[in-house]
Amino acid sequence: MSDQPGLGTPTAGLAGAQATQSGREARAVLGSRRIVVVLGGFLVPVVILGAWQLVTAFGLVPPSQLPAPAEVWAAGVDLAQRGWLQQDVAISVQRVLIGFLIGAVLGLVLGAVVGLSRLGDILLSTTFAAIRAVPSLAWVPLLILWLKIGEESKITLIAIGAFFPVYTTVSAALRHVDKHLVEAGRAFGLNGVALFRTVQLPAVTPSVVSGLRLALAQSWLFLVAAELIASSMGLGFRLVDSQNNGRVDRIFFVIIVLALLGAITDALVGVLDRWIKRRWG
Repeated sequence: MSDQPGLGTPTAGLAGAQATQSGREARAVLGSRRIVVVLGGFLVPVVILGAWQLVTAFGLVPPSQLPAPAEVWAAGVDLAQRGWLQQDVAISVQRVLIGFLIGAVLGLVLGAVVGLSRLGDILLSTTFAAIRAVPSLAWVPLLILWLKIGEESKITLIAIGAFFPVYTTVSAALRHVDKHLVEAGRAFGLNGVALFRTVQLPAVTPSVVSGLRLALAQSWLFLVAAELIASSMGLGFRLVDSQNNGRVDRIFFVIIVLALLGAITDALVGVLDRWIKRRWG
């Protein structure tokens, strides 16, 4: 009888060791995949940078049209030393975030109205579909007349850009929520806000996050148009100012900064997306 525990202990230890080894292998595979994803993401930019350097080094394109990467970097350093880069980035990020938040909230609310209400769909969907087709620059003269040339007109234009991706995604997702889920929720006595919070919202949350991701990207697109409205600060203003002064190196640098800021904000929303998928998954 005294031998029985002794027989079980090595078996349990072996099982524990195997589990530990399996966990290490899983983490190693996951880590290697992340490394591959990160390296793969940098592959195309590195290739583009190398091609850019070769083209400028061999003089295939005039420097007035395509400056060398070193010249673009020097232009960025000059902007930073003057304090203009930090100022432009700060004001542009502020405008994008405020406009995005306003547009996203309105998109969520009105998208829910259209997606959940047949009457709301009839009254609003056609009008919003027509307004969505209006180009961003077409709003500029009207916003100047209505809101003058202050921050309000710029933020309003960005909010318009952020509104439609969220509105479209939310309204479409709510229309296509599984009817069996809704019926099951009602069978448990859920109605109105409780039904929306418990059943419909979790069902459409991944789509909502995707809409927010598109809206944030659209906000950066509308930023440049917004900063054409008599701006004296911001990355859009810096683009126009560099064009007027023939500073192609600065134009390239500002475009790269806009791309990096867009990628960073998109990555932040991606983190939110993964967290929501783990929770509601």
